Amino acid sequence: MSTSNENDFGVCAILEKNAVQRTSIELFTLKDRVAVITGGQGGLGLEMALAYAQAGTAVYCIDLAAQPSDQFKHVQKFIHDSPALVIGREKSTQSLKGRLEYVSCDVTKQENIWNTVRQIADKEGRLDICVASAGVLKGADVLEYPAADFQKVMDVNVNGALFTAQAAGRAMVKHNSRGSIILLAGMAGNIANKDMHTTAFNASKAAVIQMARSIASELGSKGIRCNALSPGYVYTEMTKEFLHDNPNMEKEWRSQNPLNRIAKPQELQGMALFLASDASSFCTGSNMLVDGGDTAW
Repeated sequence: MSTSNENDFGVCAILEKNAVQRTSIELFTLKDRVAVITGGQGGLGLEMALAYAQAGTAVYCIDLAAQPSDQFKHVQKFIHDSPALVIGREKSTQSLKGRLEYVSCDVTKQENIWNTVRQIADKEGRLDICVASAGVLKGADVLEYPAADFQKVMDVNVNGALFTAQAAGRAMVKHNSRGSIILLAGMAGNIANKDMHTTAFNASKAAVIQMARSIASELGSKGIRCNALSPGYVYTEMTKEFLHDNPNMEKEWRSQNPLNRIAKPQELQGMALFLASDASSFCTGSNMLVDGGDTAW
């Protein structure tokens, strides 16, 4: 099933039909779409899940815990209790009302994540969006980095991203969906973070960026897009804990980008919506940096 019609908006639609079926702002809506997000019960995963649900998507948040966190339940209730958002023109409006669901699964187990995503897509009859945002960070001096810690980072950040993208791609092909796969990479995949002992994490994010390009190249003929989303420093629970233990680093992080600040989690919502929606229909194989200009210096 196609999620976009290139002839129902824009200048050509006006010239050919003297009318448009959609306005440009409607390109960013996700009415009746279905999404899966790994690492979705907190952090940036939950932030993106909120954005998609508010745009009209049924979002399945996949995480390791058997039961969702209180934070997830609170956001889930907020979405459930919120009125539908109405957008559009007088005679052609969309009522956007999404929802959040929780599913427990280990992304490092290929067969498990394949089956989980397949069951979700079969239940909903489609799959349009996949975000692989499950990740871990284990820091250590490069000369002392334990093999087990290095492998753990690779298992979750690299293998987990691949297995999730595979699961989504298989479901999208099965249900004839011209979907969007988004791999959460990071600024760390483009540069070596100053004064940070995170060799494994940096290597894993560089791998994810290249993985997105490769997946995009293979699945483009099936109408499936794949892009990497690379945030800079963001105030997540993980970074808050790090800054609490290393109070001098916040000033250093701020000084490393032209905006002289650290991003708020909600500042990733716009890019996440763009990559998931018809607004990015010709965007694939890209690495979208949202880093406050950190990598510009």
